[in-house]
Amino acid sequence: MIYSPAPLTRDLVLIGGGHAHALVLRKWGMAPLPGARLTVINPGPTAPYTGMLPGHVAGHYDRETLEIDLVRLCQFAGARLILSHATDINRSDRMISVEGRTAIAYDTASIDIGITAQMDMPGFIDHAVGAKPLDIYASRWRDFVAAVKSGTTAPKVAIIGAGVAGCELSMAMAYSLAQAGVTPSVTVIEAGDSVSGLGIQARKQMLYRMQQAGVALCFNAHIQCVTATHVILENQKTIAASLTVGAAGAFPHKWLLKTDLPLIDGFIETTPDLRVNGDPDFFAVGDCAAMSFAPRPKAGVFAVRAADVLHHNLRATLTGKPLRAFKPQKNYLKLISLGEKSALAEKFGFAFASPLLWRWKDHIDRKFMEKLNTLPSMPVLAIPGEIALGAREIMQDKPLCGGCGAKVGGSILSAVLPSIRSIPGPDVIQGAGDDAAILRQPGGGFQVLSTDHLRAIVQDPFEMARIAAVHALGDVWAMGAHPQSALSSIILPRMSPALQRRTLGEITDAAQEIFLDSGAALIGGHTTMGAELTIGFTVTGTRQSMPITVAGAKPGDVLLLTRPIGSGVLMAASMMGLAQGRDVATVLATMRLPQTRQAAILQNAHAMTDVTGFGLAGHVQAICTASRLRAEIRAGDVPFFQGARKLSDSGVGSSLLQSNIEYAPSTGISDPLLFDPQTAGGLLAALPPNAAKDAIDTLAKEGLRGWVIGNLQEGSGPIQII
Repeated sequence: MIYSPAPLTRDLVLIGGGHAHALVLRKWGMAPLPGARLTVINPGPTAPYTGMLPGHVAGHYDRETLEIDLVRLCQFAGARLILSHATDINRSDRMISVEGRTAIAYDTASIDIGITAQMDMPGFIDHAVGAKPLDIYASRWRDFVAAVKSGTTAPKVAIIGAGVAGCELSMAMAYSLAQAGVTPSVTVIEAGDSVSGLGIQARKQMLYRMQQAGVALCFNAHIQCVTATHVILENQKTIAASLTVGAAGAFPHKWLLKTDLPLIDGFIETTPDLRVNGDPDFFAVGDCAAMSFAPRPKAGVFAVRAADVLHHNLRATLTGKPLRAFKPQKNYLKLISLGEKSALAEKFGFAFASPLLWRWKDHIDRKFMEKLNTLPSMPVLAIPGEIALGAREIMQDKPLCGGCGAKVGGSILSAVLPSIRSIPGPDVIQGAGDDAAILRQPGGGFQVLSTDHLRAIVQDPFEMARIAAVHALGDVWAMGAHPQSALSSIILPRMSPALQRRTLGEITDAAQEIFLDSGAALIGGHTTMGAELTIGFTVTGTRQSMPITVAGAKPGDVLLLTRPIGSGVLMAASMMGLAQGRDVATVLATMRLPQTRQAAILQNAHAMTDVTGFGLAGHVQAICTASRLRAEIRAGDVPFFQGARKLSDSGVGSSLLQSNIEYAPSTGISDPLLFDPQTAGGLLAALPPNAAKDAIDTLAKEGLRGWVIGNLQEGSGPIQII
C-alpha cells in the first residue's frame, strides 16, 4: 500500500542550537515524525562545540572543526532554520518573539540557549568579552590574534575568573600567542584565594601547569572597572590588558527575566522529564536549565546525556505517549586542556596529566563532531522495474533543485514563446520576450507587468516569501520602473487549519515588508493546497518614459552586475548536504534584500535585465541577441558567492545547469558558474564606461556593490569568455 504524506498538524520549535538540540536534530532526521513541522531558532548558522573551544583558542583546531553546522543539520532533519534571536516567550498565546520578523507559533517547544559570561561591572560591556556565548568570544579571539600578529595590538590578556574555564582558556591563549612568535602576558584575576571547581590533587596540578605556561595569577582581587587597555583593581596593581575575557561563573540570558517562565536565579526550572515546571508542552535543557530535582554544575556533559531523553519526550508529547525521566550522573570525568597538546583528567578526587590524555580527549571530541557533521545517507528514491521509455533517465538525474533551479530551460522557452500572440490594441507595447510586458497607461507613461513563482528553496515560509518577492520585483527593477502592486499565488502543503493560518500569516507579513519597502502594495492573491510550498507574485510597476529593455545596448557599453553569482550551486549543494552553513546563510541573506536603490542608480542604463534562471551567460546573451551585439565576459572580474567556486569545481551543479549551457553557447574556458541559475539575482546593466564608474561610486557611497564584468562590441556570435 502507498501512503500519502501526512498533513502537518503540530509545530515543534527548538530555541537555540545547543548540544542537546543538535543531537535531537540528528535523531529526528533519521526518523522524522509524520505530521510535525520542526523549527529551529538560532542567531547563527553554526554552533561552537564547547569541548573543542580551548583547542581552537590554542590553535589546534580550525574554525570549521570547532563548529556544528546547523544549516546542514536542519536540512538533514527537514527543519526550517530561523537565523535570529528569540527575544520573548508568550506561553498563553504559544508565541515566540523573534528579532526582525513575525513571531513564531508553537504547540511544543524546547529551549537550549546556554549561558553568558557577560559580567555586571563598570566597563565590561564596552571593553571586555564573555567566554560565553562561545561563538562571540571565539570570533573576538581570532581578531585579537590577527591584530597581535600584525603588530597593532599588544599580546596582553586578562581573564576574570579562576574556575576550570578561566584556567583552561588562560593556558590556551598563552600557548597560542607564544606560537605566534610573541611574548605573551596572560593574567588570571580571581576574587577568591585559589583555583575553584577542582579537587585538591587537580588544583595543585592546575596551578603548576599554569605557572609552567607563564600565566600569572592574581587572587583576592576586586575589580573596580575595565578599560580598553587595563583592568583596574581595588588596592592592587593595575593589570595591563588589550583583551579582557570574563570567565567568572555562569549567567543566564537577561531576556529570560521578562518571560513568565519559572526561574531559579535566572535559570529555567525543570522537572525530571525535562519539562519546564508547570508546563506540559515546554522543555528546557543544557546550561540555561536549573535541574532542581538533581542540582548539577554547568557542564556540557549533562546536555549531551539529556539529548536521548529530550528526543523521546518531545515525540511523546507530540503523539500523546508516556514520557521518560532524565537521571544525570553524579560523578563524571573532567578532561581539561592544558594549552599545549596535554590534558588533565579528574574523577573521584584523583587527577592525572599527560599528552596521552589530550589524545584521548581529542578522540572523544572528534567522534562527537563526526556524529553531527557526517550525517547518514538518506534512502534514494526507488525506480520501478518496469517504466516508460525515457522516464528512468530523468529519475536517475540529479534531484530537482528549488528556486530558479527548478525552472524550464531557456531552449524550451525560446521555442514556445514566439507562438504567443499579443492581444491587438494600442495599449500593448511589448509582450512576451523581455523581463516584463509593457503597457501604455491611458493617462500617460507606461506600466510593466510580470509574474514569477518559486518552488521553496528553504523550509521557512517567511524567508521564502521575502526571497520570492525580491525575485518577482527583479523584472520591474530591471526595466527601471517603480514597483506599484503585487498579487500573490501560493501553494501550501497539506496542513491543519491552524498551521494554514500560521503559515499564511508569516508569508503575508514577509511579502508586505518587501513590497512596502519597495513602494508597492500587496493587494490580494490566491492560495491552494498542493504537494509542496510554492510562492509566486504577479507584479506591476510604472515609468513615465519608455521602460528599459534588453534591446537598447550600444557598442562600447560595459556590463555592470550588482550581485555575486553562485546561488544556484550553493542551494543545490545545500539540498544535498554538501554546502557550508555559513556560505548558505550568506547567500540567503543577500537574496532577500530588495534592489530598489540599485535600480534607481541604474535607471539611465541603455539596457538592463535581472540575472535569474538562465544564469549570467544566458542573460548576457539575451542583451546581445536583442541589441544585435556580441559580448566579452572577463571571468576573473565576475564576483562569486563564498563557497560557490569550490562546490562547482567539485562537480556540484543545479539541475538546470546543462540546459543553460546549451542555451547560451560561449567560446573560451567554459566555467559552469557563468551558467549557474540564480534566484533573486543581481541586476545586469549595459551602460557607457564613465556612467558605469559613476554608478559604482554611487553604489559604494550607499554601502552597495557593483562590478564591471565585461563589454559589448559590434557584431554577433557566441559570448567570448576571457
